[in-house]
Amino acid sequence: MISILAPFLASSDPDGLESAAEKVISEDIFAELEEAEAAIESPLPDYSIEGKGKLGEIIAICLSTIGILVISFGLGKIIKA
Repeated sequence: MISILAPFLASSDPDGLESAAEKVISEDIFAELEEAEAAIESPLPDYSIEGKGKLGEIIAICLSTIGILVISFGLGKIIKA
């Protein structure tokens, strides 16, 4: 249920982690990091599917949540064995 409501309740303001990084890292280095190419491309950048609007965000969040649950369950089975 939270996955479905999240796109409508999420803040459009900058991320708290990003604002904290701006305070800790010098402005020049922070600008370089923002422009740097990602080491690994995200399969669902910004928790959205391009061109789908809010429905794409809902689908992306649900898929991500299910993916994390599957990975956690699998790791739990491996560790327990």
